[in-house]
Amino acid sequence: MRIRVLGSSAGGGFPQWNCNCPNCDGFRRGTLRARARTQSSIAVSADGTDWLLVNASPDILTQIRDNPELQPARAIRDSGIAAALLIDAQIDHVTGLLMLRERQTPLPLLATPEVLSDLSDGFPITRILSHFCGVDRHELSIDGRTLAVPGLADVQLQCVSLSSKPPPYSPFRGNPRPGDNIGLVITNPLNGQRVFYAPGLGEITPALLELMAGCSVVMVDGTFWTNDEMQRMGLHSKTATDLGHLPQSGPGGMVEQLDRLPAHIRKILIHINNTNPMLVEDSDERAELTAHGIEVAHDGMDIVF
Repeated sequence: MRIRVLGSSAGGGFPQWNCNCPNCDGFRRGTLRARARTQSSIAVSADGTDWLLVNASPDILTQIRDNPELQPARAIRDSGIAAALLIDAQIDHVTGLLMLRERQTPLPLLATPEVLSDLSDGFPITRILSHFCGVDRHELSIDGRTLAVPGLADVQLQCVSLSSKPPPYSPFRGNPRPGDNIGLVITNPLNGQRVFYAPGLGEITPALLELMAGCSVVMVDGTFWTNDEMQRMGLHSKTATDLGHLPQSGPGGMVEQLDRLPAHIRKILIHINNTNPMLVEDSDERAELTAHGIEVAHDGMDIVF
């Protein structure tokens, strides 16, 4: 089983098009060591030909170009993307669906009823796509059952409801529902190894920590280094937790939480905001992560399990 990181940045990418924070400005000037990143998405495959797209970022066309495995060229028009799954309805995770409208058949789309409701009304992507390729809707359950993926018989999933927030356009932004934001447990049925994927994560409960402890890889929210990161830079009035993200540093932060997992588990941070100092490869923050055995995802990273 294989996971390819298509995009590792939070919304806006890195560098962000209109941002001149120290990271974005330094990257453009060539004065810091960092990699450009597209917006957060992964692809999962059991055979390297047919893929489950998890989140469809606005950068999907660039990601397909940069990952030729997603274009196997078996016919005059073809795609390795057999189905798409959404972990939430955030703009940076769903807008890329519009770029897949030239499909020859309806796109199998897996999401919770809550996410599908936001994409039918508040941001009506499914209605827009009905005028093009169409959508074959598959509602995801968060009751812990094992789920099959259309067209990908060897990919097994479980969905976990997470503490975070629906997108700002959602009528439920101030009153989150179970199912607005989920994590995925991806299981290799041949060896039983599991990967936990949660790019948006506001809280780690004891039950969630126990679930993560049973995985071989955890790939979780790396959006902000500090809770007041955006406030200190004058970029936002809200904290990381206000925005539905658990910061890496500080008491109870992501680093402290990941330290509680068994040492053999591979720990990776994804969905990294352009302001986060850990993007700088020779920064103190990156060195701290390395000392804790925590990796920083990058576009093109491969995870085999």
